[in-house]
Amino acid sequence: MEQNLSTPWLSSYGHLPGTLEYSEKSMSAAVLDTAAREKDFIALSFNGRKIPFAEMAANIERTAKAFYNIGVRPGKRVLVCLPNVPQAIYCLYGLNRIGAVAAMVHPLSAVGEIVQYINEASCEYAVTLDQFYSKFQEVGKQCKLKKLVIARVSDELPFVLPFLYRLTTECKFPKVVCTDTVTKWNDFLQGADNVTAGYAFEKDCRTEAVVLFSGGTTGTSKGIMLSDYNFNALALQTATMADEEVWHSKMLAAMPVFHGFGLGVCIHTMMFTGGTSILVPRFNVKSYAQLIKKNRPNFIAGVPTLFEAIARNTYLDGVDLSCLRGVFSGGDSLSVELKKKFDSFLKEHNSRIRIREGYGTTECVTASCLTPHDKEKEGSIGIPYPDMIFRICEPGTETELPFGEEGEICISGPTVMIGYINHEEENASTLHKDGSGRIWLHTGDLGMMDEEGFIYFRQRIKRMIVTSGYNVYPSQIENVLDAHRAVRMSCVIGVPDPYKMQKVKAFVVLNEGFKDSPELREDILAHCKKFVAKYAMPYEVEVREELPKTLVGKVAYTKLS
Repeated sequence: MEQNLSTPWLSSYGHLPGTLEYSEKSMSAAVLDTAAREKDFIALSFNGRKIPFAEMAANIERTAKAFYNIGVRPGKRVLVCLPNVPQAIYCLYGLNRIGAVAAMVHPLSAVGEIVQYINEASCEYAVTLDQFYSKFQEVGKQCKLKKLVIARVSDELPFVLPFLYRLTTECKFPKVVCTDTVTKWNDFLQGADNVTAGYAFEKDCRTEAVVLFSGGTTGTSKGIMLSDYNFNALALQTATMADEEVWHSKMLAAMPVFHGFGLGVCIHTMMFTGGTSILVPRFNVKSYAQLIKKNRPNFIAGVPTLFEAIARNTYLDGVDLSCLRGVFSGGDSLSVELKKKFDSFLKEHNSRIRIREGYGTTECVTASCLTPHDKEKEGSIGIPYPDMIFRICEPGTETELPFGEEGEICISGPTVMIGYINHEEENASTLHKDGSGRIWLHTGDLGMMDEEGFIYFRQRIKRMIVTSGYNVYPSQIENVLDAHRAVRMSCVIGVPDPYKMQKVKAFVVLNEGFKDSPELREDILAHCKKFVAKYAMPYEVEVREELPKTLVGKVAYTKLS
């Protein structure tokens, strides 16, 4: 680490190392090494089925051979359009094993979005579930795939459940018609028998391994190229910053595999270190609570809306949560009020820990900053991971700002992406090389750093509201709104105004027991006046039954008006 880089956060590391030695192996080689050591320990848990590391490794090898058999070769991208099911894990590492690239996308994406992903990543092969077969038939009318592989949830269920699931659920899905270009998962796997050698590829860990797509809340989704080294570094950093034993621990993997948080933290960190990922294909607060009670996980991770849902329901009433070693929030800003609420929830349920907020971008896989386990500051997203260097710059420049001043968050370190696919102009504006050759990611996020190196996220620059020449940051007003006794969730946007250019509008979802009325809205505005400058005050509060969400669970503020 260069001595001229300011790293004030290292004083808050305590006994944790500030720098680490990272694996130079491919993702699959690192995980197969873990599997060789762990063998009988459970790697994946899915709807009651326990899959030991040895079995997972065998399935990865079989999937790798099957992909090789249908013509997938090193460097080729394959669209993996799956939720959190075991086949998604086999595809991820199986493709990596043969030097190919998994392009992970949300299975609930619209037809047009899937076509865009296929074209963006130049995918000739795809894998999805039977329930999305008809969608891919429509996709096929707009872009041609060499092979579409259709998997079923029932193929990975234990005992009698496959029969019941087929009888009650899969029978409702359109019948899959196998052709030269469409095949079922089990038939696809049969092709592995045709491959005995020559399929494994010794790949450079710095080359592309996974493509993830940006959330799309600030514009057109872009394919983000990430390397084996990016993911392996993220896994070791996360395990280190957890400051708890991750080996042989259990992580409830509700964050989706097509999101950096889910794939990097909930899956690869656990597979890399020798833990168990409990796969949750679809979040439902009641079933999620049942999984917690049944499996007693050591770690849970999610977006703030997940923790808000847990805290306001009664499904975990009286449940002992002393099993928890870490609860991590990311993907969106955790309000001060929700943090206090969930910390109280944890304490009431016999947990010794507090929720820890992280920050990251898909351009760095996921988290690159986390609240230390033994030190937190209100409103802070914590301190950088080992070997991740943060600095606050004047937006759009390389000029570093002093402690306490707001500017653009810029990041350098081993998890910074290779770049966007076919977006050279954006690569040039996002990735900057300094005089020493160090690459800096300009995040487009506003924040500041204090003298101890704690980072404070303010807002995405593009979401900033400018009204009458003043800058207004929606998340700050949302924190105020969320503190009102009647407000469960809020979102603040700027709407066009002929005089002010933009004016501030607030949307809220009410807590149970409160009903929308002119008096309540006036009371919420009166509460805001206590904490919000006059120029930043919402001109209107609109009450909604719910707020629109993006595919990864964030509030989709671009859909509000």
